[in-house]
Parts: sequence; structure tokens; C-alpha cells
Amino acid sequence: MMSMIPTGSICFFGTKDLERTHSFYSGLLGLELWKDQKVCRIYGIPGGGMIGFCKHMEVTALDKSPIITLLFDNVDLVFRRISGEGYEVKSEPKCNEKFGIYHFFLKDPNGYTVEIQRFL
Repeated sequence: MMSMIPTGSICFFGTKDLERTHSFYSGLLGLELWKDQKVCRIYGIPGGGMIGFCKHMEVTALDKSPIITLLFDNVDLVFRRISGEGYEVKSEPKCNEKFGIYHFFLKDPNGYTVEIQRFL
């Protein structure tokens, strides 16, 4: 009998600049490039799932939609590293009691909102 349970997931987003996007997600945030399809690059996320960026897709980034959330053990360390690289950081890391998280937001090279967080 064939299983109907997914074996993984990839969320795809549009990009106008694969190299800048690669520098951000692989170089700055440390995601491993899983597959380079020349017009799309797919990155593995430790703990499960993947994220992909494709040149043939539209960049659809509003003020807070979508939000790409990446979990890190040391949010403050990531904040310090990103702050020194000139990316648009919305605020310093803070606790959000409502959701039980410690986090901050920034914009990636495509204008997407990225949330760096850990659960409390």
C-alpha cells in the first residue's frame, strides 16, 4: 500500500538576484545549498524542510507578508552578525510573551520579512 504522507517540504519564493540571496541565506545565515538548478536554488534547513528562491517567480513581499521564520539557539549572536552587514533590521531582539518567543525581524535582499527566533 502506498503512503500518503509527505517526505519533506520546500517553500519557494521569487528573487531578482540569486547571488545576493545566496550570500544572505548561505553566507550570512549558514543555510546549506542543497540544489542549484541555475534559475532556482534550494537550501536545506536543519531540523527539516527546505526553502527555495527562483528567478522566474515574482517577488511578492508586502510589509509583513510573507514571513520566513528561521529558528536559532542564539538569537543575539545572529542579530550582531546581521547588524554589521547593513541589512534593514526592524528592532533589537526581544521577548514576545504572547507567543513565548525571543525574536527580531529584518528584511532580506528581496524585501521579504525574515524572523529570527527561538522558543522560550
